[in-house]
Amino acid sequence: MQAAIIIFPGSNREHDVCLAWKLATGHEPLRVWHGDSILPDADLVILPGGFAHGDYLRCGAMAARAPIMREVKARAERGTPVLGICNGFQVLTEAGLLPGALQKNGRLRFLCEPASLVVTSTASVLTAGSSVGDRLVIPINHFSGNYTCDGDTLARLVAEDRVVLRYAHNPNGSVDAIAGITNEAGNVVGLMPHPERASHELLGSTDGLVLLRSFVAARRLAPSA
Repeated sequence: MQAAIIIFPGSNREHDVCLAWKLATGHEPLRVWHGDSILPDADLVILPGGFAHGDYLRCGAMAARAPIMREVKARAERGTPVLGICNGFQVLTEAGLLPGALQKNGRLRFLCEPASLVVTSTASVLTAGSSVGDRLVIPINHFSGNYTCDGDTLARLVAEDRVVLRYAHNPNGSVDAIAGITNEAGNVVGLMPHPERASHELLGSTDGLVLLRSFVAARRLAPSA
């Protein structure tokens, strides 16, 4: 079992993700540079948080056009589980792998605090190991984490059970208090909170491991990439 962590210029959570991954699985993940055009054999792909390319255009817009993203898209289409955390979520929306967009937080405030989340769907590789209604405490750390989409997209996400996590107390103004969504197949998930920062008792919560271990288990269901 192997996971690939995609690193962009400005990524700053890849080390946290790698440490959390080792706690969850006992394995060291691969680190893959955004400029590479070949994605090594991997059962799972993770896009970590940070500020890809400095976020000088739109968050994730330049990263979504990196050479490695062509391979990430191809793997996702073949069923490989793909997870985007914070800036990784922004990249997935810009790449068209998830609908909607992330905009600046309400009241234009940077937020770095624990967030109470509610699992609202188990129809994804990230939440299949949870139960609907479960409460998780996982930190957020973003300025542009306010999820938005048009009314038709929101209605489709809700009708298709693709809103996987909501904030118990909406901190950033996200439409319908959305904290995480999945694609139609359930194998691509984006969320703004950082499960890797809730992976050890010393960090104040181990709730992030609930999600990461579900993601690990999902690779057994994925077709060979």
